[in-house]
Amino acid sequence: MRLAGVHHVSLNVRNIDEAATFYLDVLGLEVLPRPDLGFAGLWLGSGSQQIHLMEVKDHDASESQHFAFRVDDLDGALAELRARGVHVSRVLDVSDVCRQAFFRDPSGNLIELNEPRS
Repeated sequence: MRLAGVHHVSLNVRNIDEAATFYLDVLGLEVLPRPDLGFAGLWLGSGSQQIHLMEVKDHDASESQHFAFRVDDLDGALAELRARGVHVSRVLDVSDVCRQAFFRDPSGNLIELNEPRS
């Protein structure tokens, strides 16, 4: 088997409208076409990858499970998030690999911003 990369990440969210506002207005993702799957959800694009949000009213986010967005300017991205009232962690420096910081979406899902060193 030869995998060609990650197509999408699927996330449970408690409220699809609240999540849509966050992922579209705060993070700047784009809406992608989504078929009627019989439950509330939203497909979003970020570069060539997708994020699929699924409304699960009793969703309880994991403490450490996360996914990461690659950014070219971590400090600029963090300044934008903070200006929008998003609490972000301190910047962590992973020697010779990357700089990273973490924050949570309105449903508590942990998200990393990753600025690779190379």
